[in-house]
Amino acid sequence: MTVQPIRDMKKIKQMYNYLAEHNPKYAVIFKMGINTGLRISDIIPIKISDIYRNDFNFKEHLIIIEQKTKKEKFIKINDTLRKCLNEYVRKFNLKYNDYLFFSRKGGHVGRVQVYKVMTEAAKALGIENFGTHSLRKTWGYWTYKLSKFNIGLIMDTFNHSSQVVTLRYIGINQEQKDELYSMVQL
Repeated sequence: MTVQPIRDMKKIKQMYNYLAEHNPKYAVIFKMGINTGLRISDIIPIKISDIYRNDFNFKEHLIIIEQKTKKEKFIKINDTLRKCLNEYVRKFNLKYNDYLFFSRKGGHVGRVQVYKVMTEAAKALGIENFGTHSLRKTWGYWTYKLSKFNIGLIMDTFNHSSQVVTLRYIGINQEQKDELYSMVQL
């Protein structure tokens, strides 16, 4: 099974609300993934100090070294995610050196646990072909659509070698290609 992005905005909202109701930590992981395009392995070890300054105001950028590529990445946290993070940090009274996605056992939550919680939620909502990589793909898919098909910038953000790879990765299929043909009517 190849995991796919969530192409239905209503399903994205349902997924977030479902997770928020059952476990707010995973709702914020979900929100972080679909708003940054980061891999789950780069999301779960984030610390409060990576996002906030000492005074608990946001840093200009979240700066990470991607685990897979070892490349430095600068991410501007958007307003939707900032609001979500502020509520979450306050709710759990997180401190400056804490992991954002803490585990009750110490350290941060693990990838397998995130996968279990997310796929259970997706299954409950009837979202097919879902895995934790769907978060990154969802960001790519919606960024592609909302940027009016700026595949080059998305390709660069994902560190892909070609536009074809990126289009396949974000699940652009014949249906979306047909939509392009419908747009231009001269």
